[in-house]
Amino acid sequence: MVLGDLATQGERVKNLLSWRDPRTTFLLSMFCLVACGVIFLASMKLLLTLLAFYVMRHPRLRVFDIPSVPQNFFRRLPSSADRML
Repeated sequence: MVLGDLATQGERVKNLLSWRDPRTTFLLSMFCLVACGVIFLASMKLLLTLLAFYVMRHPRLRVFDIPSVPQNFFRRLPSSADRML
């Protein structure tokens, strides 16, 4: 069962790296361009300070009923197990 789950995750990574949708490619390219601009314009000290404040937030603010954005995105990627349903 664990090997099946690992294979599913591997297929999702493969699908993430080999999409052919031009709209998705454009959105990813624009996101990367904006992220590079923010990192270039903001100092590293500021970015690390903001990251530290986010990591050290109060435990009451860490509890969410929804999964994290990367986890939710990764779970929604297609795999061959989804095609069999």
